[in-house]
Amino acid sequence: MDFEAVFTGVAVAFEIVGALAMVVGFVIAVVLALRALRRHEGGQVAFGVLRTTLGSAILLGLEVLVAADLIRTITSKPSITDAVILGIIVLIRTVLSMSIQIEIEGVLPWRRALLTSGGQLMGAALARDGAAEARQRDRA
Repeated sequence: MDFEAVFTGVAVAFEIVGALAMVVGFVIAVVLALRALRRHEGGQVAFGVLRTTLGSAILLGLEVLVAADLIRTITSKPSITDAVILGIIVLIRTVLSMSIQIEIEGVLPWRRALLTSGGQLMGAALARDGAAEARQRDRA
């Protein structure tokens, strides 16, 4: 059994999942923003929902892509050049993740009492939308 080929396949699967998380998250963000507009919550609320949800999806995707890079790093026999390139990619993705998280939450990650992942933020956006939809049904 060629473990390097297996782990390369696992890394590719992680990359596909990371990309899908971003694409599906984009679709969810647009749908949630349109639903907020349909409920007449206003453009500012819809934009906030779109921005937060899309940022959450990108954050989740980046976290998965960093995991794929780490799998590639520990399972291959990289040269110094390959290791440096992968390290730079991971560093860039980590900085992007932190920047997006700061933008979404408005607070530095190390100042939060509880860690929040992209998946948790996406779940919170879906829960807020469900609650708003329920409030609208109750009014009707």
